[in-house]
Amino acid sequence: MQWLLDPLMVSFVRRALFAGMLVSVLCGLVGTWVVLRGMAFMSEAISHGMLPGVAVAYLAGANLLVGAAASAVVMILGVAWVSKNSRLSEDTVIGLLFVGMLALGVVIVSRARSFAVDLTAFLFGDVLSATRGDLIWLAAAAAVAGIVSVIAYRPFVALVFDERKAHTLGLQPRWAHLALLALVVLAVVASFRIVGTLLVFGLLVAPSATAALFGRSIGATMAIAVLLGWSATFAGLIVSWNADTAAGATIAGIAVLQFFVAALARSAARRLRPALRPTRYPFDRWRP
Repeated sequence: MQWLLDPLMVSFVRRALFAGMLVSVLCGLVGTWVVLRGMAFMSEAISHGMLPGVAVAYLAGANLLVGAAASAVVMILGVAWVSKNSRLSEDTVIGLLFVGMLALGVVIVSRARSFAVDLTAFLFGDVLSATRGDLIWLAAAAAVAGIVSVIAYRPFVALVFDERKAHTLGLQPRWAHLALLALVVLAVVASFRIVGTLLVFGLLVAPSATAALFGRSIGATMAIAVLLGWSATFAGLIVSWNADTAAGATIAGIAVLQFFVAALARSAARRLRPALRPTRYPFDRWRP
């Protein structure tokens, strides 16, 4: 049992575990809305679009979180403006700005060779270097996400399932959509130092997507997503310690692996017990 207990005896591993658990709570709350709303591509674009802001903040000696948040807001406003003033679909606009912001960030980074090490941390995170300040920041972000999810629950639900009905009921779907985008920015900005921008997307989407396979309600889906994130964090840190692999990447990889294992298990269960297949959509086999 030494392979299991030894890592937990080290203080920075325990802090990394707490940090990963807080990230899991934050991403489980926000990620559920992201998955149900179909905002995964937008979330990925925001996480990558933060690079210019982080690079500028680093070169200017400013707070990286402020730079990341500013860049994410520019990304969102750019998508909204171009979508409103052109006939392009939102996915096309997101793709264009995603590549443009990423390219701009790389150009800025290329002007400062000393940024190379920090760029690696930006992309892949460093969960093992989590500090007490990081834990406080993550706890506050998770609390804000929980409060917003409770207060805006009805508008979010209406927006997720029927945007036109939400408008008819006077639930302000545009404001609800902006609130969801703000939650995505909060989750990405709060988590990128721990797991990096390339990997925060995995924790934001993978546990929630897995939970959506089994959750019978939004609340249950969120709870399952958080539990899956906790298990991925714990298993990832143990594997990372014993196999000498990158901790953040191992955690995100296990989170994605959970989805495929769950999807295969669910598919196998349906094949073995056809009677349990949902009958709500009798023509499912012909649906695209």
